[in-house]
Amino acid sequence: MNNTQVTSNYATLSGKIVSLPQFSHEVYGEKFYEVMLEVKRLSQSVDLIPVSVSERLMTEGLIQLGKEITVTGQFRSYNKTVDDKSKLMLTVFARDITEISSEVNPNCIQLEGYICKLPVFRTTPFNREICDVLLAVNRQYNKSDYIPCIAWGRNARFVRCLPVGEHIKIIGRVQSRQYQKKLEDDVVVTKTAYEVSINKIVLADKEVAATVSPADSAHLSLGGYNEN
Repeated sequence: MNNTQVTSNYATLSGKIVSLPQFSHEVYGEKFYEVMLEVKRLSQSVDLIPVSVSERLMTEGLIQLGKEITVTGQFRSYNKTVDDKSKLMLTVFARDITEISSEVNPNCIQLEGYICKLPVFRTTPFNREICDVLLAVNRQYNKSDYIPCIAWGRNARFVRCLPVGEHIKIIGRVQSRQYQKKLEDDVVVTKTAYEVSINKIVLADKEVAATVSPADSAHLSLGGYNEN
């Protein structure tokens, strides 16, 4: 992988493994497994992030239940058929795993890509401004990852005006979020969404930054907004 591909999608997570490895898929004879990594926020609430690990990285004894590790890799997407419907799945693809390090940001991601749907701006009942952005990030072999992102406050007001196809760079953190979905017969189920919480946006072709204001900075964790 060349440097451009690395910097266009680079994630670092530090946390505790809270699930046993589950077989995910096999590519050219190489098996991949998925574990859930518990990553703490400054508020002491946690994000539970799926991490895909090659069998080659499981030989050092680091992939064990309760083990604290640092993962570097990429936030990737893929389509999976669930109940005869295509569903966008998200996972951090591990390229390197080490013993946990206190010298790195425990949850940080940088992405460079193109807005592929019109941003959706809204305001919460508590008057927080939010904007949803779907970012297409190019990968090797003419593939792309489609990464849901969420911007807050000043960043939300900035990104709401950007058109489809705009080339941007972002810095933020990977987060998990639970929500409820109403099914048939009034059945309500709890689901988990994964997304990137943005704390900095740059127009890649113009190198113009829109960063959070000093008033908003109190809500920032090391990797982005501290929602709790």
